[in-house]
Amino acid sequence: MTPSLIDTDILSYFLKGNKQVTRNFELYLKEYSKITIAEITYFEILAGLTFKRASKQIEQFESFTSTCNILKLSTSFLRTSAKIYAEPREKGITVGTADLLISGIALVNNVTLVTNNQKHYQPISELTTSNWNE
Repeated sequence: MTPSLIDTDILSYFLKGNKQVTRNFELYLKEYSKITIAEITYFEILAGLTFKRASKQIEQFESFTSTCNILKLSTSFLRTSAKIYAEPREKGITVGTADLLISGIALVNNVTLVTNNQKHYQPISELTTSNWNE
């Protein structure tokens, strides 16, 4: 396995107990010390759980993420995200803001983005993706 950044959908599958994703998390942790997520992923999961008023799940999520490496936004990530915004946009393709920010973080850190939404990231030619749900 390569150093990886976990996208929101894959983390959601893990938190719901998806067997395939859980197995891949376990394999990854045999090689690397921590799961890495972006601050944006943290926000997206927490926002969804807060909306649902899922206090027990929020507690479990907070406990899990306390063991994760959470990459915070920086001007370096934002510059990269702004650059990768332009190419698909010139072709009339819109990539979601959260996806652009997560992509920028993955590219700056030279890691594989682990996502089940590979179609969302397809317009970003420099980005390497993997799907732990397959």
